Amino acid sequence: MIRKNENCKKRIVAGAAAVLAVALTACAGRTADRPDPPASPSPTVDTGFVLTGPDSYDSADTTVLVGRNESEGTVTFLNLDLGRRYTLSLDGTTRLYDKYGDILSIEQFRTGDIVDITFLRSKKHLTTMQLSPQAWSYEDVERYEMNTVRGEVTVGSQVYKLTSNTRYLSDGREIESMDLNSADVLSFQGIDNQILTVRVEKGHGYLRLENDENFVGGWIEVGQTQIQRITEDMLMLVPEGSYDVSISHRGGGGIKKVIINRNEETLLDIGDLEIPEPQYGTVLFSLSPSSAELYIDGSAADPSGPISLEYGLHQLIVRAEGYQSVTQYIRVGEESAGINIELDANDAGATPEPTEEPAEGSDDQPTATDYYKIYIDGPEGVEVYLDGNYMGISPCDFEKKPGTHVITLRKTGHTTRSYTIEVDSEEKDISYSFADLTEDSPDAGSDTSDVMDEILDILN
Repeated sequence: MIRKNENCKKRIVAGAAAVLAVALTACAGRTADRPDPPASPSPTVDTGFVLTGPDSYDSADTTVLVGRNESEGTVTFLNLDLGRRYTLSLDGTTRLYDKYGDILSIEQFRTGDIVDITFLRSKKHLTTMQLSPQAWSYEDVERYEMNTVRGEVTVGSQVYKLTSNTRYLSDGREIESMDLNSADVLSFQGIDNQILTVRVEKGHGYLRLENDENFVGGWIEVGQTQIQRITEDMLMLVPEGSYDVSISHRGGGGIKKVIINRNEETLLDIGDLEIPEPQYGTVLFSLSPSSAELYIDGSAADPSGPISLEYGLHQLIVRAEGYQSVTQYIRVGEESAGINIELDANDAGATPEPTEEPAEGSDDQPTATDYYKIYIDGPEGVEVYLDGNYMGISPCDFEKKPGTHVITLRKTGHTTRSYTIEVDSEEKDISYSFADLTEDSPDAGSDTSDVMDEILDILN
């Protein structure tokens, strides 16, 4: 009986061993089909090396791309919240995208672009850069209204804000808002109602007339949009490009072609244009009140009889004590004409009009001598132009007239600069001091030519 039980135990043990062997075999098969579990971490030494790649970043930002150094492999950004700049490196692991997620090259990004970036702060390494999908842009805008005093830009029916973070760019470098001119073609980029980047796509240059003595007082028309009276030593600010320039005076003149380059001065010789023999028309004036005085082109005239005037544009000033003076222009282009001018009485208590006669040849309405002034204090020794008209050599001053004006500074051998200013209506003088003009490089053709002309004049 005992032997039988022992045999039974042997069979049970043998069966259990067989089952265990089968189970171990199955487990071994499953282990061969999958990787070994990770080993327990062992102590490591921090060598300072971090493997960078598309997923290696610890920071993200929406910024303005303000600089790129290809030789050093770096890009510089402006943080929009703090207004601070920082520079990151990029390499073959950096991923670059447009706003739709398509791959771009670094050359396809422009200074002033609004971008979303990720980067590894500890290594100052750029991981990804994408043109921000939340940014909007207006490209090559010709018609806009910019008011830097109010900090606003109107494009179409939309009004956007200029902020302390707004960057102004021309030829890839930063400029001031005063460097812009209404003649410039601009591109705008921003987020929501804020403009973050203003880029000059088509800037401006300058046009000076040579041998224009016979055409002073006439008209110059550049392209289809700019028309201005020709004054002595004028310097026109013109958008860069190629133009037909129309010159007219006293029935004479002609058309010249000219190319304007950005920030360069172009000299246009009109000495070969002819003016025919002058023609005259007779003008009869009827003035009210009858005691009114008449000035034509700055000289007193007798309105009691017919007055013979040369064909063309003339300035009239009519005034009388107790009445508001009138200044207007007339164009004489026929043998005879009649002009009626009626003055309005001054309001009670109003200051009477000044009684001094206008200076002969003056184009300005007679005014009192105590008007407020704009002073140009610096840089010294440069030619100063107000809206294209020569005002003198700095330091100089001229009458203060509210509104938007362009101050142009010029000096031979230096780069001409222009600034747009907003003049207020406050009853006080204002002063401006601008940065020194930059000397031209020796190979600057136009200014070098000017210097050579001056040297030849001295030698002769």
